[in-house]
Amino acid sequence: MKHVFPTYNRFPIDLVKGSGTIVTDADGQTYLDFTSGIAVCNLGHCPENVSEAIQLQLANIWHTSNLYECALQDNVAELITAGEEKLVFFCNSGTEANEAALKLARKHTGKEKIITFEKSFHGRTFGSMSATGQAKIHQGFGGLVPGFTYVPYNNIEAFRAEIDENTAAVMLEVIQGEGGVIPANAAWLLEVQMLCKKVGALLIIDEVQTGLGRTGALYGFEQIGLDPDIFTLAKGLGNGLPIGAMVGKSSLSSAFGPGSHGSTFGGNKIALAAAKEILLTMKQAGFLEEVNAKADYFRNLLEEHFETLDNVSAIRGAGFLVGIELESAAEPVVTELRERGLLILTAGPNVLRILPPLTVSYEEMDQAVTLLKSVLESQLIGSEEG
Repeated sequence: MKHVFPTYNRFPIDLVKGSGTIVTDADGQTYLDFTSGIAVCNLGHCPENVSEAIQLQLANIWHTSNLYECALQDNVAELITAGEEKLVFFCNSGTEANEAALKLARKHTGKEKIITFEKSFHGRTFGSMSATGQAKIHQGFGGLVPGFTYVPYNNIEAFRAEIDENTAAVMLEVIQGEGGVIPANAAWLLEVQMLCKKVGALLIIDEVQTGLGRTGALYGFEQIGLDPDIFTLAKGLGNGLPIGAMVGKSSLSSAFGPGSHGSTFGGNKIALAAAKEILLTMKQAGFLEEVNAKADYFRNLLEEHFETLDNVSAIRGAGFLVGIELESAAEPVVTELRERGLLILTAGPNVLRILPPLTVSYEEMDQAVTLLKSVLESQLIGSEEG
């Protein structure tokens, strides 16, 4: 690629077609896609019902601007909030959703201090980058937005020492995806929530990667019994179309009145048409139950085949957000798997991140585990011979 900035280390394939869990590159090679576009295509590539909804909207109107009423925005917002006392701001990405959450928290509380966590990832704009607890994301960009402080994840003593009455908000992921697929301890999360309420800080949960069925629930925080003041969505909300959402309790509405925030393309009708169909699908009776059954099967399969391998030190995650920590570098495994027709990702230098579509079949899971086991065993033999 000669005409775009080299901001990504790209894999040397150009994917041009996809259906369900199968993608095809420009050379006609097919792959089993266990990345889902980084937890985006939760219903698989080009699901027929979502495609039909998009095409119907394309035939009507594409864009009207947020200066006009939009019944479709309200319909999708109602599906997101499930009738609870919450309001939605639509945007185009997870980064934008997190920016909106940070702005709302500061404006509502009148405070600036925001606590986030080491190894977190919340985006790459200045606000969301400042919320991200990874030095490598900050390097080279000069001064960050002031007021952010980072504490160790899953460490209640460190958190208790930092939170105070000057804290506007606490922002966290229930599973740190980019940070290595690190699940939060449920007791820790509940203690964090209690301390937020005690000092009057807002609890913001970043559900950009964990939301929309990825962990086996519509939103990951539901599995813990949390009640966030704000949560953010993107990725799976559009199944590949650009859309994000910041969801906040109705009591916060006075801080986000006319002129306080905006997005030209936020709540675009085409992306909303996709989001509506996706939410309706996920809310169908039995859908999430089937996702959980498949995820349990997959996790059991991984544990059965890999827990005894000397180069596998841990298997963790929830639902179809799975991390396999290795004793060696993850990138060579990803490369060899790609050459054999299976696409997965990394989450840090030694963690394999596996994100199949929620619609993956049992046969595809078997196939992926067989390939993964073959590669891990060959890497182990190679390291022993070396």
